[in-house]
Amino acid sequence: MTLTRRRLLGATLALPVAALLPASWLWAAEPSAPDRHTAVIHTAGGPQRLEVEIVDTPAQRARGLMGRRELGEEHGMLFVYGQTQPGSRGFWMYRTLIPLDIAFIDGDGRIVSLQTMPPCESADAARCPAYTPGSAYQAALEVNAGYFASRGIVEGDCVSAAPLSGQCRAE
Repeated sequence: MTLTRRRLLGATLALPVAALLPASWLWAAEPSAPDRHTAVIHTAGGPQRLEVEIVDTPAQRARGLMGRRELGEEHGMLFVYGQTQPGSRGFWMYRTLIPLDIAFIDGDGRIVSLQTMPPCESADAARCPAYTPGSAYQAALEVNAGYFASRGIVEGDCVSAAPLSGQCRAE
């Protein structure tokens, strides 16, 4: 067999395998679809319920709400961490298109910080500010901007959801 025929045969055999590799790489790099749960925020005015997407893997947390054009009125995204995060570690709005409120939640389920985060209009990630709570946290809840204020949700309120370990008062 000549060298040219060997190369042609090798390329012919490798092509089906090569065609499968990029798809498998994309599947591995693409975050899995988040689980959905009901979260309850226990406030002085009564419980506030919303449907949340649970993001608890590094890939899901890195993507967050990037690129979304809307978030339902009674919906949010709950970022859950296996270990307590330092108060200096925060969130940013790079490639996030909608204004959001964020509640940083400690290991007991208590909200330790509330902030509003406008979209970052810069194409340069380094020009997008980070929003840090200043207190340690175990989870963070993102909702549409204005959600917390319109429902009387304040720091110290308690958040309960299946993946959180905090103990809020029973309803």
